[in-house]
Amino acid sequence: MERSRPRARRTLVTLLTAAALAASGTTALSSAARAADADLARNGGFETGLDGWTCTAGATVTSPVRSGTAALKATPAGADHARCAQTVTVKPDSPYTLTGHVRGAYVYLGASGTGTTDVSAWTQSAPDWQRLTTTFRTGPTTTKVTIYTHGWYGTGAYHADDISLTGPGGEAGQPPAVPGGLTAGSVTSSSVGLSWSPVPGATGYAVYRDGARVRTVIGTSTTLTGLSPSTAYAFQVAAVNDAGESARSAAVTATTAEGPGGGGSDLPAHALVGYLHASFANGSGYTRMADVPDSWDVIDLAFGEPTSVTSGDIRFERCPVAECPNVESDAEFKAAIKAKQAAGKKVLISIGGQNGQVRLTTTAARDTFVSSVSKIIDEYGLDGLDIDFEGHSLSLDADDTDFRNPKTPVIVHLISALKTLKGRYGDDFVLTMAPETFFVQLGYQYYGTGKWGGQDPRAGAYLPVIHALRDDLTLLHVQDYNSGPIMGLDNQYHSMGGADFHIAMTDMLLTGFPVAGDAGKVFPPLRPDQVAVGMPASTNAGNGHVSPAEVTKALNCLTRKTDCGAYATHGTWPALRGLMTWSINWDRYSNWEFQRNFDAYFG
Repeated sequence: MERSRPRARRTLVTLLTAAALAASGTTALSSAARAADADLARNGGFETGLDGWTCTAGATVTSPVRSGTAALKATPAGADHARCAQTVTVKPDSPYTLTGHVRGAYVYLGASGTGTTDVSAWTQSAPDWQRLTTTFRTGPTTTKVTIYTHGWYGTGAYHADDISLTGPGGEAGQPPAVPGGLTAGSVTSSSVGLSWSPVPGATGYAVYRDGARVRTVIGTSTTLTGLSPSTAYAFQVAAVNDAGESARSAAVTATTAEGPGGGGSDLPAHALVGYLHASFANGSGYTRMADVPDSWDVIDLAFGEPTSVTSGDIRFERCPVAECPNVESDAEFKAAIKAKQAAGKKVLISIGGQNGQVRLTTTAARDTFVSSVSKIIDEYGLDGLDIDFEGHSLSLDADDTDFRNPKTPVIVHLISALKTLKGRYGDDFVLTMAPETFFVQLGYQYYGTGKWGGQDPRAGAYLPVIHALRDDLTLLHVQDYNSGPIMGLDNQYHSMGGADFHIAMTDMLLTGFPVAGDAGKVFPPLRPDQVAVGMPASTNAGNGHVSPAEVTKALNCLTRKTDCGAYATHGTWPALRGLMTWSINWDRYSNWEFQRNFDAYFG
């Protein structure tokens, strides 16, 4: 997995220039325009709590208030400037005035997504209620604008009240109809599968468990995880569009099965796996654990790295404030991990990455690896471990020619270390691997240095590790990116850039293949529930990115045997576990394109 170079940040001069232009461009609205204006802000006086608002650190209070019985109080903490925002439907190419009353030190009121120049007003100090106002004109195609208020890093709490956005109202439309046909399908000890009939005009569906909203999905099915064994639950679903949410459907009840699931058995039938930049920042920006959407079922913390290549001593250092200004505290990070786990998600420490070379050349390094990784898992309360060894971490000695009986110390010691960790934490321990194609599928042609020497000793070097741990392995998600052409089971070379590459590479894992062309040494197929397809989230994330349409083609071919193109798969695997991507941060940077496509396909 790559750490990309940070993108250039806008300078202070650029920001001040934009602010000056916004100020100079404001004009008084005509009396005719004002006559048609309406206040579009919802609950601008905070009389109904935070209804309509999304706040990072806000609550309503009864004193001090400017009018009515309530006001907003929001408290910046650390790198969080306590932003509260709501999205409002507006009319394109129209003038608007944003007004609010605030008190406190460094309080901002602004609008973003205007389609022209985003604007804000602020005060450095307001010991009593002070009016802030700013104006803007929407762009020719703008139908949504976000209004917000926030404080500033390191300052005290601020208050806001009577926020209004006046201007022409947009076409809000009507909420969709109530969904019908809600049924409970597959049930395990910790999950229930739900499906319902589509509703015309709906852009998504809100799923409720025992009266509480727990998930929003695009499709008409989903699997709720993290449930307790032998427990009855009541489920409802409502349809959603820009105009709002429908009434909830009639409730459907389901009772989970007895007994806890294993490390992989309590994952949803189709899982979304992503890497979270937890120890560094790059052009994608830092994403807090609490801000990772509910769609992500397995979250891999990138990365744990060794103190030296051969020490086996793995350390996990969270991103420093100097590099990640919005990084949460350790206490907040750990609390967010627990919240994800309570929602049925798995959070793992990923070892290695592009910069983390790990070679367990000795038994001492092996034992240090086990103890240091255990320390990380215990400190953060993690569910398991992801092995993302790249570069020269794994290679085969010249006399190591059989993946079923490895001899190379770095291979043997890694296998031993992982089995020890699995034994220490039990069946619930989640073990995943993210090798590159060079270390897996290339093994169809080449294995190690070869019979006559001269080959790259890393070729196929993950195969003995995967094979030895196949009964303990929760997920294998090969990185189908940053790869050269690889020969598939059709004896044709396949290259990145389309569905074909993912189909051919995944077919090899689910069909099995002779290693280095030796019919006597066949790498057996993995179960489909052990396999996820690895893809980059965007063009920024890595070479080999494919469009959502190509992702869908690959999934259709592998799970339904449609849209297969020229490559003929050796089976159909509807139980394919899902998708992995590098990375959650890059997907957020790209407006969640990868996640949205997964949700639309699997629900």
